Amino acid sequence: MSAAWAAPTARRVRAIRLRLREGYGIPTMAPHGDGVGELVLTVLSQSTNDRNRDVAFLRLRERFASWEQVRDAPQAEVEEAIRPGGISRVKSARIQAILRAIGDPLDLGPLAAAPVPVPEAQAALCALPGVGRKTAACVLLFAYGRRDVPVDTHVSRVATRLGLLRPKASFDALHDAMLALTPRGAELELHVNLLRHGRRTCIAQRPRCGACELRRMCPKVGVERPAP
Repeated sequence: MSAAWAAPTARRVRAIRLRLREGYGIPTMAPHGDGVGELVLTVLSQSTNDRNRDVAFLRLRERFASWEQVRDAPQAEVEEAIRPGGISRVKSARIQAILRAIGDPLDLGPLAAAPVPVPEAQAALCALPGVGRKTAACVLLFAYGRRDVPVDTHVSRVATRLGLLRPKASFDALHDAMLALTPRGAELELHVNLLRHGRRTCIAQRPRCGACELRRMCPKVGVERPAP
C-alpha cells in the first residue's frame, strides 16, 4: 500500500518553489485590469491550445468594438469570430450568457477588484453561468492581482505528483489547498512555473523524469511510465 498523503510543510513548498525558480526564473506580469477580457479569454482557452485561443480572441476583438457589442450580437456572428478556438457554438453561447449575467456596466471590477474580499469575489464570479474556480482565479490573479491561484490540468498534475496536493481531490478542494500552501506574493510565480514544468517536463503520459530538476524531491519519479 502507498503511504498516506500528508499536507506539505512550508519548508518543502519553499524548496520546490526555489528549484522551479532555478529552472524557469521569476515570472512577472502586471495586472491588466480587464476582468471581462480575462474571463472571455479563459472560456476560449477550454479544449484548445494557446495559439488557437489567442487567434479566436483577437478575431473577436477585431470584429466587435466593445464587449457590449459581443453581448448583443447574433450568436452566429460571435460563433464565426471565435471559430479558430474550437467548439465555437458552445463557447459563443457561454460567452454571451456570461456577459448578459454581468449586466450594465460590463465591468467586473466592482465584483472582483479590491477592496472586495477574495472569498466574496470568488463567490460572485462563480455565480456567473459556466464560471468555475479556475476561471475565477484567472480573473482575480491576472486582471486584478488578487490572491488566488488557478489550478489547471498541468498545475494539478505536477502539484499532485510532488505531493503538494491530495490525489483525487475535488477541483474546489485543489484550489483551496493550492491557495493555502502558496506563500503570499508568490501566487503568479508558483502558478506559472508549475504550469511551465507540466508542459515541458512533467507531461501527462510519459513524464521526462530523467531530465527533471525536481526528480530528487518527487515521490513519483519512475512510477508513471517515464521516458527512457
